[in-house]
Amino acid sequence: MKSISIILSAAVLGICLAGCASDVEKVSQKVYAVAAVQLQAMDARLADSTVARTYEPENGVIDAPLKWWCSGFVPGSMWYVYEATGDPAMKALAEKHTLKLSGICSLKTDHDIGFQTNCSFGNAYRITGDTAWLPVMEAAAAKLAARFNPTVGCIKSWDNNKYHYAVIIDNMMNLELLLVSSELFGCDSLRQIALAHANTTMKNHYRPDFSCFHLVDYVPETGETDHKQTVQGYADETSWSRGQAWGLYGYTMMYEKTGEAVYLAQAENIARYLLPLLPSDGMPCWDFNAPGTPNAVAADAPGYPEGYVYAEGDPVLRDASAGAIMASAFIRLAQLTDDKTLASTCLDMAHAQILTLGSDEYLAEPGTNGDFILKHSVGNLHGNSEVDVPLTYADYYFLEALARWKASQK
Repeated sequence: MKSISIILSAAVLGICLAGCASDVEKVSQKVYAVAAVQLQAMDARLADSTVARTYEPENGVIDAPLKWWCSGFVPGSMWYVYEATGDPAMKALAEKHTLKLSGICSLKTDHDIGFQTNCSFGNAYRITGDTAWLPVMEAAAAKLAARFNPTVGCIKSWDNNKYHYAVIIDNMMNLELLLVSSELFGCDSLRQIALAHANTTMKNHYRPDFSCFHLVDYVPETGETDHKQTVQGYADETSWSRGQAWGLYGYTMMYEKTGEAVYLAQAENIARYLLPLLPSDGMPCWDFNAPGTPNAVAADAPGYPEGYVYAEGDPVLRDASAGAIMASAFIRLAQLTDDKTLASTCLDMAHAQILTLGSDEYLAEPGTNGDFILKHSVGNLHGNSEVDVPLTYADYYFLEALARWKASQK
């Protein structure tokens, strides 16, 4: 009887997986069709010197100069659509918008040069194998590494007079450029810098429950922490959802690229912290502790920048960008962890997030939404910047999540 039970359980699991694969495949087909229309329209609008930033119904599309920190996401999205569909027209657009960034290393940049080049040139090389894409990656990795201070043990994120030596959790994402470049160009120092930054961030950004601060300000002469805050979240001690997503993704990536078990343990613990906080549809609130959420803190919580006013009954905004980043990370973590229960839970959550992002609530109708793919992201609510609007990195990580889901089903 036991063997029959096992066989039946395996059969049921196979049916469930097949069903999941089928509904995600349908969503993927719809998303790629929307993405093709939107990205072609975006290409027709943009100048050689501009990149897409966002869209506001009252103000229309908002574009930015090439140095904008998100400039690599649109070409990266084009590469993902080309990889999925094989459409030569999309490949041509991906090449065009990647080449727009050829001079990025000559501009004033910060830690986001990883986003700018690894999402564009990195995907170009990964998909085509053409070594002509590599010189920009090599130069960008060197420029990113030059921001490292061995006394602090981290790469400086922002050049900002408000801080001594600001390091934000987002920077974990940019370590991928260093690790990829270390392998490509045989430069072990790039790997060592990435390891040092990840280790220092793990020590100083994270709280005992595995939530994280957005920013840690260091004293560059000593490496001591000056203060910690959550710049784009509700308050300093709260859990800003996109910051948690960057960390989940970053430490999953660190384990995948280095094999260091400490990073897998960190990613697993971040996932165990996040999963109970997420609703059934997978879309996180912009901050897990904002007023109106189940885990809300007081509306006058200390550490929140002056000028924010929360009115009772205000809607709690969801952040599609955080959901997309988490979905991509959950899928990869599920493939890497030995904890089968965690792997199953991660995949279930990623599945829910993909279906939600592919629903009419979040997926744009072609020809709308300023040519972006997804609606309802939150950039910086307390700064009244990019609130409940489309954002390029939401589109990018959603497309990446679709690609990773497909690969995970093989």
